[in-house]
Amino acid sequence: MIELGKIQTLYIDHKTGFGVYLCEEENLHKRSDCILLPARQVPDGKDIDDPVEVFVYRDSDDRLIATTQKPDLTLGGLAVLEVAQTGDIGAFLKWGLDRDLFLPYSEQSVKVKEGERYLVGLYTDKSDRLCATMKVYDYLETDPPYKEEDHVHGIVFGNNPRYGVFVAVDNRYMAMIPKKEVTGRLRIGQMVNARVLEVRKDGKMNLSLREKGYLQIDVDAGRIMEKLNKYDGFLPYHDKSSPEEIREEFGMSKNEFKKAVGRLYKNRKIMITSDGIRKI
Repeated sequence: MIELGKIQTLYIDHKTGFGVYLCEEENLHKRSDCILLPARQVPDGKDIDDPVEVFVYRDSDDRLIATTQKPDLTLGGLAVLEVAQTGDIGAFLKWGLDRDLFLPYSEQSVKVKEGERYLVGLYTDKSDRLCATMKVYDYLETDPPYKEEDHVHGIVFGNNPRYGVFVAVDNRYMAMIPKKEVTGRLRIGQMVNARVLEVRKDGKMNLSLREKGYLQIDVDAGRIMEKLNKYDGFLPYHDKSSPEEIREEFGMSKNEFKKAVGRLYKNRKIMITSDGIRKI
């Protein structure tokens, strides 16, 4: 059976002026259940009965058609794709084929923006057409090849204010940054580097964007120094600054800010004044 949305090997049944028709090996020369591979897609040297590896999708008239181009995404899979165009009923994504992939508005977890990249899955809709979806929870795997304290790379695909931010590690494995570990604003489609806090019994990972405490102090101190250099050596933040102000400006808790400031003060890189901190 020729499978929509998948890469498969089919065989040249017969030729026409505008391409060749392909079918499964058992259907050769029956002139049935064949699909077109346009002439410009036919590999050099291929003849009747020869195998060709193709991807099967639908053309603008909803007819099955083959291509030797390899898409970035196949049926049931996941990929990070760029938005080529947006419209009232959805968006179109670049996926390695001449015809862009449709992402219906109803399948968007946030309103996508042209030029931005998002994690999507590929499915067939009620009309048996290939479409993209940002609702990728059920596409992700558990039981990753990672352990506690490993560093991983992933993309944000969801956000629940009650629980935290959802991340697809390697565009494949389910993970979450718990609410208490979220620093700054993380948007859907944002790439993150994180540390594995634990691999839960259900095979899903909990992540942190921060290093272990004794290492994170130096990271935070470096971030504060970058801010000081950017703002002419002075920052109006101190003991009376609110935790919200600190997190908004530095992406860290007030306690973490105080520890980093203490490290900088101890190393004689800053002075602490009543209205803020100043670079020495």
